[in-house]
Amino acid sequence: MYDIACDLVENKVTQSYFSYAVADGQKGFKATYWNNRERSDEPVTTVQITNPFKITTAGNHEFASGVKLEGFSARYETEFTAPATEEIVFKSGATGYFELFVNGQSLTRYNNWRTLPSRIAYTVEMGKTYKIEIRYAQLNNWQANLEFDFGKEVAIDFNNLIRKLEGIDVVIFAGGLSTQLEGEEMPVNYPGFKGGDRTDIQLPEVQRHCLQALKAAGKKVIFVNCSGSAIGLVPETESCEAILQAWYGGESGGQAVADVLFGDYNPSGKLPVTFYKDTTQLADFEDYSMKGRTYRYMTTDPLFQFGFGLSYTRFKIGEASLDKISIKAGEELNLTIPVTNTGNRNGVEIVQVYIKKTNDPDGPVKTLRGYKRAAVDSGKTTAVTIPLNSSAFEFYDATQLKMAVTPGEYEIWYGNSSAIADLKKITLLIKN
Repeated sequence: MYDIACDLVENKVTQSYFSYAVADGQKGFKATYWNNRERSDEPVTTVQITNPFKITTAGNHEFASGVKLEGFSARYETEFTAPATEEIVFKSGATGYFELFVNGQSLTRYNNWRTLPSRIAYTVEMGKTYKIEIRYAQLNNWQANLEFDFGKEVAIDFNNLIRKLEGIDVVIFAGGLSTQLEGEEMPVNYPGFKGGDRTDIQLPEVQRHCLQALKAAGKKVIFVNCSGSAIGLVPETESCEAILQAWYGGESGGQAVADVLFGDYNPSGKLPVTFYKDTTQLADFEDYSMKGRTYRYMTTDPLFQFGFGLSYTRFKIGEASLDKISIKAGEELNLTIPVTNTGNRNGVEIVQVYIKKTNDPDGPVKTLRGYKRAAVDSGKTTAVTIPLNSSAFEFYDATQLKMAVTPGEYEIWYGNSSAIADLKKITLLIKN
């Protein structure tokens, strides 16, 4: 069975007050349209909108009869008498120019090339009437879209969801973030998100609570996390049996996820970023020091290390060998690493090589300087050779004020993630 379960970010649902809106003695909003972007000259038409807005020109649909698909504008007007003294929210999304007024005061204004969710909180007094006005214009060659509703927020109750899942043991929860929430210069303002930026790295609270409710109900939960960046998933490691990091997969992403979940494909991906536990592991945004940042300078353990990734089989990394025990600056060498598939399925391991310059207190803890995919059949061993050219040993030299290969001892760490527990070490001497 399928259920939407919860919103991406809203920890409450909105009880619509659209039915309380009255314009010219009729329920809803009065919509006036012009076939220009300036709302000037004579309007082309006026109509009454009696349901929350969800209007689009997609599929060559007009906003109203006689309104052009491009180069038009609109004004939506109504009056709302508050049934109680409380905080209400205005929820909107628009592709184009959008501005919301209450009693002549502009609450939000933006020009946008895509429809993004926006939430504005506003306190009203019982019995008082408020004039609501929306100004809209289609811009450039963008498709025109407009969504709008308002009302009171009430807490989400997961009991109904749990009742629907009676008799079901395993739940696949597809959640995470969205390109509607994180991006550059976006009119988005929700807990954890501001203007397209993230103010914390936790999973949105409503999803976290939903996963905890599923766990408490005895469900086995597989969490498919969609995001374009790292998420602090510490609570989810406790509420979920498995986590699949799906990123933003595009139109074939669903098929790829299904292939992994059903075992038709044996995953081999590795994290290209560090997944921190939470924001306490991140330095202040305005502190430009690299201390503690990324796997290269972290001295504490994150939740999931850079380069980490599981498979449906297991691999053992053997003892590596170098074809040279010492080199001169500018020379290359090869590192050969035996990889054994100790599991029951054929699979692919990503062998990783990190370099550290010994006795370099200001240098990175380790830096990825080589990797290779190794396909290994169950029960078999494959020798993986990774070439390390001269640039693999380049680090910043304060005496020369530049990146350089300097004489000295270097540590070569190899394994299947950047975690020290997953790495083995071999040393190399670079001579003058």
